[in-house]
Amino acid sequence: MVDALGVAVVGFGWMGRVHTQAYARVRHHYPQLALRPELITVAEEVPGRAEEAAAQFGFASTARDWREVAADPRVRAVSITAPNFLHREIGVAMAEAGKHIWIEKPVGLGPGDARAVADAVAGAGVQGAVGFNYRNAPAVEAARDLIASGEIGRVTHVRIRLFSDYAAHPEGALTWRYERERGGSGVLGDLASHGADLARFLLGDIAALTADTAIFLPERARPAGATAGHSRATGGELGPVENEDYVSCLLRFASGARGVLEACRVSVGEQNNYGFEVHGTEGAVFWDFRRMNELGVSRGAGYQDQPVSTVHVGPGQGEFGAFQPGAGNAMGYDDLKVIEAYRFLRSVAEGVAYGATTADAVRSAVVLDAMARSAESGAWVGVGVAS
Repeated sequence: MVDALGVAVVGFGWMGRVHTQAYARVRHHYPQLALRPELITVAEEVPGRAEEAAAQFGFASTARDWREVAADPRVRAVSITAPNFLHREIGVAMAEAGKHIWIEKPVGLGPGDARAVADAVAGAGVQGAVGFNYRNAPAVEAARDLIASGEIGRVTHVRIRLFSDYAAHPEGALTWRYERERGGSGVLGDLASHGADLARFLLGDIAALTADTAIFLPERARPAGATAGHSRATGGELGPVENEDYVSCLLRFASGARGVLEACRVSVGEQNNYGFEVHGTEGAVFWDFRRMNELGVSRGAGYQDQPVSTVHVGPGQGEFGAFQPGAGNAMGYDDLKVIEAYRFLRSVAEGVAYGATTADAVRSAVVLDAMARSAESGAWVGVGVAS
């Protein structure tokens, strides 16, 4: 017997659309799932946007105010894909209303916001999934298994990069994303949050770090109307960019390994250049998001001049088998969100957390806060283990 689960989406920009599409596809890939998501409500304050979403995807109703979703008994689970400054208020309210939440990273503007949402989730006894999608790639999970097995020896150092050009155009509109009070810490929350999660997912806790940040495009034009994604604006009043375009960070892991994490949103010539290189005493493993289903692997007893092999992940590694029948068949970004939807819905069905949770968001937020404090002081900052 498959039970229907009423779901809502709050905030229907690009990420709201991605979540909705994941709900629509999830049982195609996971027919064994004990819950069938039923699209109840889409909430969006921009006039007409919710109605368009309902017409396209089949939501039963629409709302301008997310509070209507919190009060709706038909809704048992909510995707929160609204801007960062709304994460805390919406996340806490939905959890306290007894609704399971799937919330996008970074879960608010800092550790306090992330902790408030995580505490509300724990207090209400609901599930709280977080959109750290890159850890869901089968190749990333395979890399984690390879590292944990000791196949590359003791990990010595890692480099994690997240370079993109989505904010590189000087005509990019001055949206909430560039304001400290609404967007938070800029590229730290937008991209480095993924890097912090990947670092911990692969290698364990970070003990200390030192960071440097910069704003390379200090002014942008204010948009004339509602925006979605990374819109451009010309001729509008110029305003200041208040948060970071770039961060570089040296890491010390609790294991003794060292690392470098670098992220930039204004990297001309870089389109989603995300990845990592993990080196150990006997080998190395490499991953590039743009070749998402491949790993570069070096292992053996050669040490010097040891070759690197390209490994294509396949069924039996992560969730690959739910999408493709054999190695060499590609998975894409949206598939990672389908995996996320599956793990969220499985968590709801079984009452046990699968995948990234609000507790993981707290740990990432603690690392980002340490980066910001280090960049301000110029000193090494201890991270510790977030509770």
